[in-house]
Order: sequence, then C-alpha cells, then structure tokens
Amino acid sequence: MPVVDAIAKEYGDDIAFVAIAWKGSYDDTAAQAANLMQSGKIDWALDDDAEIFSLYGVPYQPVSFLITGDDKVFDTWPGVRDEAAIRQALDSLLDL
Repeated sequence: MPVVDAIAKEYGDDIAFVAIAWKGSYDDTAAQAANLMQSGKIDWALDDDAEIFSLYGVPYQPVSFLITGDDKVFDTWPGVRDEAAIRQALDSLLDL
C-alpha cells in the first residue's frame, strides 16, 4: 500500500483512488488507513456487508481494480504489482 499511496500523490488529480476493507472494525480500519495512506489522496471505506466485494466478485484481499469513468472494469489483478507495472496500468487507463 505504501507504493500505491506514493503513486496516488502524482495521479490523484486525474484518478480517484479508493481502498475498500472487507472485514474488521471501523476503528481498526481507520487506524490502518491513517498509517498506510498518509498522502490523503486515497479514500477508504469499510464494506461490512461485502456489498462492494460482491458487486465486483472479489473473493479475497488484496485485489486491485481499475474502473473507468463510466463504471466499467478496465483492469484487475490479485496481490501486488511493482511500481512500474502500476504506473503502466494507470497510464493506459488515462489514455482511454
């Protein structure tokens, strides 16, 4: 998450970054968000009822989705990617 937080500083004016946590308490999630996403460029939420996870068919964490402005899934990947791969995916999204 620190890599994504750093990238969000650069791309945050053009791309909305959202981190969704599935399980946990609100207070624990807020503490983790404050620790991991210090840039202030990533919004976060707790999906208590797994509505968002169900909507996108997310079976586990971490998984990343790039979603276009018209709510279509552009790219998705499980686990982590290195910084260069994330930047390449974001640049491709911006090129649409």
